[in-house]
Amino acid sequence: MRKLYVVFALALAFCTLAEAAKKFPMTANSIVPAARGQVDVSKDKNGNVQVNLEVEFLANPQNLSPSASVYIVWLQELGGIAVNHGQLKMDKKLKASFETITPFKSFDVFITGERDPNSKTPVGPEVLRTAVQP
Repeated sequence: MRKLYVVFALALAFCTLAEAAKKFPMTANSIVPAARGQVDVSKDKNGNVQVNLEVEFLANPQNLSPSASVYIVWLQELGGIAVNHGQLKMDKKLKASFETITPFKSFDVFITGERDPNSKTPVGPEVLRTAVQP
């Protein structure tokens, strides 16, 4: 009986987590037509939003026009300013993943090519974007 209870509790927890996770496809800019991306979001135990970003076929940032040295992931709360959440590092197969946590509930996630990885505002070309809404 105890094993049945444990199995039921695990199944219920899994279903709750599965329902909590949402997927948002990213739209590619015409300057990177082959690029694809997806943002998966879920709530953490503190009520914040866990953001998991997967990207593939994103061109080398030096190939952008104007050229860039890095890709930066930005989160922007609706009506707010864009916040640099870090650098997206592509592997040799043109794939990348990125994780961050935010208190934002509704926000845009976008990626730009930048010359400086410590940029405080996005100035380079935007390559991918999606809107995350509950």
